[in-house]
Amino acid sequence: MTLSPLAPDSFPDLPPIAGIKLGTAASGMRYQGRDDLLLISLAPESSVAGVFTLSDTAAAPVDWSRKIAETGTAAAIITNAGNANAFTGSRGDDAVHKMVNHLASHLDCDAGAIMVASTGVIGEPLDAAKLVPYFDRLVTQSNASWQNAANAILTTDTFAKGAHAKCMIDGVSVDICGIAKGSGMIAPNMATMLGYIGTDAAVPADVLADCLRAANDDSFNAITVDSDTSTNDSVFLMASGMAGNRLIADANDPALADFRAALAAVMRDLAIQIVRDGEGATKLVTIDIAGAKTNAIARQIGLAIANSPLVKTAIAGEDANWGRIVMAIGKSGIGIPSDAISIDIGGYAVAREGMRIADYDETPIAAHMTGQMIDLAVTIGTGDGTARVWTCDLTHGYISINADYRS
Repeated sequence: MTLSPLAPDSFPDLPPIAGIKLGTAASGMRYQGRDDLLLISLAPESSVAGVFTLSDTAAAPVDWSRKIAETGTAAAIITNAGNANAFTGSRGDDAVHKMVNHLASHLDCDAGAIMVASTGVIGEPLDAAKLVPYFDRLVTQSNASWQNAANAILTTDTFAKGAHAKCMIDGVSVDICGIAKGSGMIAPNMATMLGYIGTDAAVPADVLADCLRAANDDSFNAITVDSDTSTNDSVFLMASGMAGNRLIADANDPALADFRAALAAVMRDLAIQIVRDGEGATKLVTIDIAGAKTNAIARQIGLAIANSPLVKTAIAGEDANWGRIVMAIGKSGIGIPSDAISIDIGGYAVAREGMRIADYDETPIAAHMTGQMIDLAVTIGTGDGTARVWTCDLTHGYISINADYRS
């Protein structure tokens, strides 16, 4: 797999998180010469929260894990790469049950406390019997690094994705580490993309879920590669409580402000890395919308632009065809008067009040389009609603990767 030209220089230095153990193994079920299994084991009394795909064809692991997340506690998360275990009927449920029952005997816990995530090909039955023999290794050799863990969950990704932040809760220092995978089928509607964020903070499950939902809205739910929502999208937030901070029972407590900001930063970093690794991507596109009646309307306009194949291919071709942005705004069906629309590309004014500016000069804009980082800014009125979304260009590489995905 050719490394994305937008890949970071290296994987970040992610410290171990007290109370969270990582184990990886190579089952060889689909991929050869690499790990494809990840076990995250959690200390007793850890809090967990999750957000999951809203797809009507959600995979069996999603249905299983969603119910466990609602309890706010779990002992472990087991993940396999290469097979999504989606659209597999009762066989998919059976595979999940076989995995958690066997793993529970190794972990000496209840099978109903083990969450499951899968990623890979949809519609292929998952033979859990091929994975079970590696569970002992996952449990007994649980000293893998976050980078090892990130590599074990990849499918069409070209690089492992990680992020880290430190923050304070009531005077106590805590760490937040996160990994994610995703490259194609990316248009999360949650709350093939998986995210795992671990922290040693002590945060009760209901407060943890509130923090996750808020951070998710401006990170994983603000990206798109191809407008396709996966059957398996899942993001897990785990808090071991080992930092020893005072337990914050109120989600609105100001003592959580630094934690919320750090969590949002980690998740936003991971989300943007997914867009940077968009299948065939050569450019990262940041789209800012302002002047909408509500933030939701601004988000809708931003995603209409971000998901437009015509906008994305123009960016791939380094063509400053801003008329395609106008088209994408109009097709969203919001009812925006043309004379309320203004457009900037790369910080240069293109249109104001529904018309191209009188002294429009495409030269600096064309130069901006040749770079790897493309900035689009659109104002659609005088309201207070704003949104920022991220996408990538659409190249021939996307077609090649997905045409050959199962071969």
